[in-house]
Amino acid sequence: MTHTLDRLAATIALRKGADPDTSWTAKLLAKGPEKCAEKFGEEAVEAIIEAVKGDRARLTAEAADVLYHLVVMLAARDVPLADVLAELDRRDGTSGLAEKAARG
Repeated sequence: MTHTLDRLAATIALRKGADPDTSWTAKLLAKGPEKCAEKFGEEAVEAIIEAVKGDRARLTAEAADVLYHLVVMLAARDVPLADVLAELDRRDGTSGLAEKAARG
């Protein structure tokens, strides 16, 4: 999975400087981080709706949209996907309850 997400992040990075008239990613990024965050939120809600409905195919498609828009949002704020993956690696093997308690 990481390989796929790494490729996605690399593609989004390449599109960051592309012409917004020829690239959806460039168009999103040109609208700024706030718009990218808004779009991520919209896609997350759509994924939630499909999860509640129980339609596996639609949930799969919406989950892919969520991952794409998350990586776009990260790029809009210059947060490398590698940093997020490193944070997940850091948490690996730690109880979710313990991790939450450490933050709070």
